[in-house]
Amino acid sequence: MKQRLNSLDPATRRQFVERCAATSFGLSILPATPFISGAPINQKPGAFGKAKNVIWLMLSGGLSHIDSMDPKTGKSKGPAKAINTSADFQVTDFFPKFATVADQVCLIRSMEAKIGVHKPARYFMRTSYEPRGTILHPNLGAWGSHYLGRSSKNLPSSVCVNRRSDQANGFFPSSYAPLAIGDPNKGINHVKSIGGRSAAAKRLELLNNLDAGFRKKFNDKGVNSYNGFYDDALALMKSKDLKAFDLSEEPAERRAAYGDNSFGQGCLLARRLVDSGVRFVEVTHEGWDHHKALADEMGDVAPVFDQAYATLITDLEQRGMLDSTLVVVATEFGRKPNFDGDGRSHHPVCFSTVLAGGGTKKGFVYGKSDDAGYYVDEDPVTVGAFHASIAYAVGMEIEKPAISPSGRPMTVGDGEEPVLELFS
Repeated sequence: MKQRLNSLDPATRRQFVERCAATSFGLSILPATPFISGAPINQKPGAFGKAKNVIWLMLSGGLSHIDSMDPKTGKSKGPAKAINTSADFQVTDFFPKFATVADQVCLIRSMEAKIGVHKPARYFMRTSYEPRGTILHPNLGAWGSHYLGRSSKNLPSSVCVNRRSDQANGFFPSSYAPLAIGDPNKGINHVKSIGGRSAAAKRLELLNNLDAGFRKKFNDKGVNSYNGFYDDALALMKSKDLKAFDLSEEPAERRAAYGDNSFGQGCLLARRLVDSGVRFVEVTHEGWDHHKALADEMGDVAPVFDQAYATLITDLEQRGMLDSTLVVVATEFGRKPNFDGDGRSHHPVCFSTVLAGGGTKKGFVYGKSDDAGYYVDEDPVTVGAFHASIAYAVGMEIEKPAISPSGRPMTVGDGEEPVLELFS
């Protein structure tokens, strides 16, 4: 294992592969290649390995915990009022549909972090590692490929929707990175058949021929690893599994139920993808950075999330998929309790996240913030422990570290332990 990991792609090789992928058919990263080691999963107590898939919903900008999942009274109270839910806890009235499925969720009100700047905080939430100039860290989708192998014969093991992949494979090979879908309504571009063959297939074949001489001249492991991309990409283009990316296959009523917007359709696409064998799907929803006009801006973004989330949870449950699909709601940090009637500043030391399905407890609240929502009062959960808990649910043997190119052993969650109290 150590020999294989020491041969992983440096940044220059990764960039070469990504540029070729973008040229071939308009994608910013590649589908996963076959193989990848994964130790056999020995059954462990609780929900270890119960989640076969993860849908990670990233609310980018910093969701205000006080105005969403952890309502407060007094000076901290925002423009919304607290409402009862189908479980034994309250949320704000910005999330009335979430309230109807609260009996399916596991709410964490005691998240804590230490980074209050957007870009590094998002990186931290997605990787559980602080940004460092000398190394890139993998997200959970890449860790899943490392520990568990490929999740589908033809489809990628990891997909991200509404954002670029941003080298989410970290120090793992480029093939572990997510396939990036910029617009869920368009799916994978250029897959319409032309004369019985897709435009993408023709371009891939041409690019393969053009690159053959280059790969032969530069006999480098990083460059040679690109050879498998052609086979995988062409297999995907020819596969019936490609329909998983086509939302036109869904009834109009179901598409409308998720919401006519990129986040709602992204959640529907995520459900289709995990149902077809994709292990990890991230769907990004922008617009949660409310320094000013919080009431108005929450009035715009909260209904979009609220509708899509409640529909996703209900859809998964009705299909019998919720027990095997872990739905994660994450954000880079919370917002400060200080509210002057306008907005709130960044606040990383206390915020909320949500889990649902995948063996987690239902209608359950873990942890507690203080009365103002400023600090964690009970059962703090670090970002590392959050990642380790998700990895535990998926069945990753996180006690077995990967070795980075610099020779450092690294684990999911940067050595933190999973929070077993989150699971049934």
